[in-house]
Amino acid sequence: NSVISIGNSAFWGCTSLQSINIPGSVTSIGDEAFMWCTSLQSINIPNSVMSIGNRAFMWCESLQSINIPNSVISIGNIAFFGCTSLQSINIPNSVTSIGDNAFEECTSLQSINIPNSVISIGNSAFWGCTSLQSINIPDSVTSIGDRAFRGCTSLESINIPDSVTSIGDRAFRGCTSLESINIPDSVTSIGDGAFNGCESQLKVDICNKKYYTQDHMLISSQGIVLSCWSKAENIVLPDSVTSIGNSAFGCCKSLQSITIPDSETSIGDYAFYCCKSLQSINIPDSVTSIGYSAFYRCTSLKSINMPGSVTSIGDSAFEGCESLQSINIPDSVTSIGDKAFEGCESLQAIIIPLGTKHKFINLLGKEYATRLIER
Repeated sequence: NSVISIGNSAFWGCTSLQSINIPGSVTSIGDEAFMWCTSLQSINIPNSVMSIGNRAFMWCESLQSINIPNSVISIGNIAFFGCTSLQSINIPNSVTSIGDNAFEECTSLQSINIPNSVISIGNSAFWGCTSLQSINIPDSVTSIGDRAFRGCTSLESINIPDSVTSIGDRAFRGCTSLESINIPDSVTSIGDGAFNGCESQLKVDICNKKYYTQDHMLISSQGIVLSCWSKAENIVLPDSVTSIGNSAFGCCKSLQSITIPDSETSIGDYAFYCCKSLQSINIPDSVTSIGYSAFYRCTSLKSINMPGSVTSIGDSAFEGCESLQSINIPDSVTSIGDKAFEGCESLQAIIIPLGTKHKFINLLGKEYATRLIER
């Protein structure tokens, strides 16, 4: 009872430890205190403890249950990461925030109760909780972090309360069983690719004038495509679209072709990242910029024609496009980022305007000189 705190890494890697009794004198459990205690099956935390440190129980893969008392006010980042046997957990009313990656890869976690005291759900908080079927988000929560529920493949529905103002990047990406979700009027920000990888049966109920859905795409009122969960092979974007947002079509594995309207002005970072079936794309002459990793690892893309409106090509824009054989780059391009065409093993011809070879050697590097063809 003389112990008042369990220090950082105190029991780190005690792989034979199966149980431990923490006395009522302890007020804090330090960072990595029980990390890699792979045989630890259960633990009772007394109501004297106020904080659970970062990575405190990380990779305690035999831990099946844990009781968090009402005295705890904070759960650290990565606190229960990789606790693959943990099936349920009760978070008390004293907790105000769930840390980043707090329950990531808790693959046996089926349910969790979030109390009305919690105001934020951290980045990647429940990423990869593949057994999680339902979760109740109380009306105290104002923000859902980046990747908060990414890869929760058993999650079927979720109700977002009117208190939430922001939904982070890729927050529900890869939730393949998700059938319904609502966007209340309170939401003012939805991150990049928030619903990418969800199956086509997903119904997004929007009570918000800032967003609308069309053909399994979420589009902002400004005309920015934010996310796509379609399994369609061919997509025609509506004329109302002005920009393809960051990660908008990322990992849309069925997408083979897309028609972009003349209203489009930019293609965002990671816009078509890992669209491995994408074979062709027509970029209209209204587009001025192609973002970072925009077509990264589009391994089926064979050719692309850039209009004279494009002025910049981002870093890694076409990296890993191993089937790309030719590309047309106009004289309007003044900036080509690092690794823009790295890993394009089949690229034989980079077609450029007459008299511009020296310019493009400077932009691309001498290693591309033999592939530059002036026309």
